[in-house]
Amino acid sequence: MGTSVTISAATDQDAEQILKLQYLCYQQEAALYDDYAIEPLTQTLQALRAELGEACVVVARLGEEVVGSVRGTVDEGGTARIAKLIVHPRMQRHGLGGRLLDAVEQRLAAERSVTGFRLFTGHRSEGNLRLYRSHGYLPVGTEQLTSRLSVVTLEKELRQETAVGTPPGRSQGEFAAQA
Repeated sequence: MGTSVTISAATDQDAEQILKLQYLCYQQEAALYDDYAIEPLTQTLQALRAELGEACVVVARLGEEVVGSVRGTVDEGGTARIAKLIVHPRMQRHGLGGRLLDAVEQRLAAERSVTGFRLFTGHRSEGNLRLYRSHGYLPVGTEQLTSRLSVVTLEKELRQETAVGTPPGRSQGEFAAQA
């Protein structure tokens, strides 16, 4: 292929590519739940740029193209919330989602006072659930939001190797379209 995927902090110049990729990736989730009004499909460029300024946003690049992204924030109690993990459909199932998840966890742990991690996914999103479980996340609750959608909350404690920035010795598991 010649060009390898690199992972780095997102910049404001990445906003349009992230938003387009987000729209592409969340089509599968919208179809799965028969709901095309989900927030990732209605988010504006202005709202995404605001997130870039406040959250920890990591992107995967193949050359100049953004092919993956994930976001994280930390609440006042030290819990990092991981959200909107996306990978371009042609790049899925090659471990990129796991690499992005590891990268955002490491950045949040290094830059902010993190005690643990939390993320959410739909109950029918089996690929997401497999990825998160393979990276140490455990289901801690389920909330029914609509007749078609229940949201599963998964958490994991901060591991020492994540806190000091050493890559965890996890397999590069199957990728999930989103978080």
